[in-house]
Amino acid sequence: MEFNELIQERFSCRALSDAEIPHAAMDRIIEAARVAPTAVNKQPFKIWAVESPEARARLAETTNYTFGAGVFLVVGGKREDAWVRPYDGRNFADVDASIVATYIMLAIHNEGLRSTWVGHFDAPKLKEAFPQMADYDLIAIFPIGYATEKGVPSPRHTQRKSAVEIVEVL
Repeated sequence: MEFNELIQERFSCRALSDAEIPHAAMDRIIEAARVAPTAVNKQPFKIWAVESPEARARLAETTNYTFGAGVFLVVGGKREDAWVRPYDGRNFADVDASIVATYIMLAIHNEGLRSTWVGHFDAPKLKEAFPQMADYDLIAIFPIGYATEKGVPSPRHTQRKSAVEIVEVL
């Protein structure tokens, strides 16, 4: 799919099927994340695939926003591994993890699958349920599946604010 078409068509889908997702599609989604750019190529992120019924049940205890999906990707950034801007000490772990998450979100749509970026979850409880996530700032959960008949864009989807302001030097 052409990129501009992809970004115009993608929407937050909140009604998903738990039908099996082809391994090749998941591999391409993970590969998109792997090659996402990060500051100074530090790659301070991790992605966890949550697939088994037991793991999905644990994840569901941390958020109400699972939308019927059968597979989830959790994205986190690790501050200790990230680049820090020297001028003001700004750590880029969350920025890098967000870039990776955006690549994941677009790759999911490109595969004909649907998802939404879930930020409403109990991160401490998720880290308790999955100790391997403990050292990361968890920024997103992506429930992944095929859209059901109710999986349509929100009426607000096409509402956009002006995004650019021209800066003049006085």
